[in-house]
Amino acid sequence: MATFVTAMLEGREPYDIYRWAQQLFADRDHLAAIEALEYLLDRAPDSELGAARELLTRAYYHSAQLDKAAASARELLAKDPDHGYAALLLYRSLVRAGRRDEAERARLWALALGMDVSGRDDGDEADSRAE
Repeated sequence: MATFVTAMLEGREPYDIYRWAQQLFADRDHLAAIEALEYLLDRAPDSELGAARELLTRAYYHSAQLDKAAASARELLAKDPDHGYAALLLYRSLVRAGRRDEAERARLWALALGMDVSGRDDGDEADSRAE
């Protein structure tokens, strides 16, 4: 059954869906952004989706879907091990989920990639590749 968000997306170009998801995220409607991004990722070719995957990871994190955020960050890192922001999101997701041992490995990875892991927890650093 299509929700309001998915009904709004049918027939739209992938770029338009991504831009709308960005706006939903900026408006802090993370659940609607997730729905739009999942719709997009289910339908668009994988080679064009790095920024959308990162935004989806951020939306999962901000909506406290921490297992999904961690899994999504791991997918980003599997494709690009030098993606510092994905390592930071993985670290923060694991910390919030109380998975401290796993978080420590992710923290070291994020540090090695030059990310600030000092505790600022807004998830919107300027280093994000989606911007």
